[in-house]
Amino acid sequence: MLEFLNLKPESFGLDISDISLKIVKLKKEGQFFDLASYIEVPLKPGIVKKGEIRKIDELAETIKKSTKEVKGEGLATKNVVVSLPEEKAFLQVIQMPRLPEEDLKSAIIFEAENYIPLGIEEVYLDYQIISPVVNHLDHLDVLIAAFPRKVIEDYVSCLKKAGLKPTVFEIESLAIARALIKNEGTTRPLLLIDFGATRTGFIIFSGHSLRFTFSIPVSSQNFTEIISRTLKISLPEAEKLKIKYGLENKEMKAGKEVFDALIPSLTDLTEQIKKYLGYYLEHSSHEHLPPDGKGIEKILICGGGAKLKGLTEFLSSQLNLPVEIGNPWINILPSNVQPEKEILIYEKEESLEYTTVLGLALRGIKNDDKPFTASK
Repeated sequence: MLEFLNLKPESFGLDISDISLKIVKLKKEGQFFDLASYIEVPLKPGIVKKGEIRKIDELAETIKKSTKEVKGEGLATKNVVVSLPEEKAFLQVIQMPRLPEEDLKSAIIFEAENYIPLGIEEVYLDYQIISPVVNHLDHLDVLIAAFPRKVIEDYVSCLKKAGLKPTVFEIESLAIARALIKNEGTTRPLLLIDFGATRTGFIIFSGHSLRFTFSIPVSSQNFTEIISRTLKISLPEAEKLKIKYGLENKEMKAGKEVFDALIPSLTDLTEQIKKYLGYYLEHSSHEHLPPDGKGIEKILICGGGAKLKGLTEFLSSQLNLPVEIGNPWINILPSNVQPEKEILIYEKEESLEYTTVLGLALRGIKNDDKPFTASK
């Protein structure tokens, strides 16, 4: 059992990506929560690459400094819930027979070896039994998550150097789902799309669990680069045009140029989504949903790239599904509360970039008593 997976102490969230780190701590407000502390700090290129920490000491110093410079209330805890990079994770839902608890763990480890592309001794393995929406008695559905040991050990080393105590490590997709899905449960599958700065992640959530994840190297940054190349302008100029016009304003010359530059990549993106959705629907027979629970209900988008003007309308028309901008405050603030608008992170579009870290912070403040059980 990994000791750092004990979630009893209240913790703040820390989301580390290749280009930045974000910190959020929530506080209890009656039956709901509110923002206590937050900060976003850019990382120098090369400190983290494709989710791997390449310069542990530099990252540790940046984290240590950032914890002292948070906006809002100071951090009075060293306990932290930390994101793990999606591209390094192995996730799979498996079916297991109903076994006594003492036998189930070893049986899951044995079965997991059939799905993990690394040797079981090379990974940390976690699992979670999925509660069914519709009861079933003959087996258990179990979500297994495996992560290379070296990656996690580097994160542990870095956080200890920063003076922090990791209480849990969580894969990004789990934190995103916690932030965006009301009460963390559905009766029909949802597709969550995280448009990040360096890649786009896709998460299918059904019932009470993730069911399928994938990612592609298409990102908001790629869109800027495409506009820059196509229009032969600098990256800063391309970024300004992307923000100003997006996929709208096609009646204007500059708006049409931006639209025409982006459409090939976006069309390819939607074709890949269709391919993966088709695969998922062919393999979704074990989800134990109500009779009318088949098929994707809608798509929720998040991440900085989700702010692209006209993106929801484009995706909806191409995929023939309702598409909405996700609300990462849905499980934090009461629906009738209008938060302080002078704090930009409260703004729905601004908070899209904070979706992962808000999900991490939510787990930290709730002191979730059902963490994954980890096995070495």
